[in-house]
Amino acid sequence: MSTILIIIIAANVLFSYKGFNDILFFRKYDFHIGSIRNGEQVRMFSSAFLHADMGHLFFNMLTLYFFAPVVVAHLGEISFALIYISSLLFGNLLTLYLHKNDLNYRAIGASGAVTGILYSAILLQPDMMLGIFFIIPMPAYLFGIIYLLYSIYGMRAKNDNIGHTAHFGGAIGGYLFTIIKQPEMLTDNTFMVVILAIPILILFVMARMGKL
Repeated sequence: MSTILIIIIAANVLFSYKGFNDILFFRKYDFHIGSIRNGEQVRMFSSAFLHADMGHLFFNMLTLYFFAPVVVAHLGEISFALIYISSLLFGNLLTLYLHKNDLNYRAIGASGAVTGILYSAILLQPDMMLGIFFIIPMPAYLFGIIYLLYSIYGMRAKNDNIGHTAHFGGAIGGYLFTIIKQPEMLTDNTFMVVILAIPILILFVMARMGKL
């Protein structure tokens, strides 16, 4: 396991554990629109290291553990770290933009950053197969498309407590940074680059039309 991955997982575990046992700490560093708009920009970063419970933390770290090695193998540890951070920030920036008028909106979790790593890994190795629920085989690129389309549905429905907007923003960050690092995939793997961009384009069209 790469050193950077160990550091990121350890930071998530330690920060989340502190939040589990200290509600004041949790509220001080979660993603809260009102506080961020009042100047507490640290929440844009710190909220991604807090989790609601052990299950939330475990799922995010398990997903990161599975897909991070693909990104590290293709791009190296430094680029992996940069994709993680940029996806984290893209996720929270998109959330801030789309929810800027909801001053009570709160969110936590590494899902945006982890989704960015997931999308990057799919771009880098689109032929890999995933085991949905560890049983059902599915091509990685198909999973990525379905996942983001479901995120759009969740953003519109607003019928759960999942941060679908952060997931989507993280995917955009991972997508863009990966192409910047390996621009040759625009010509070598054009079909996959275009296919994976479709949910992103749908999101922007719907946003422009006021459908979100």
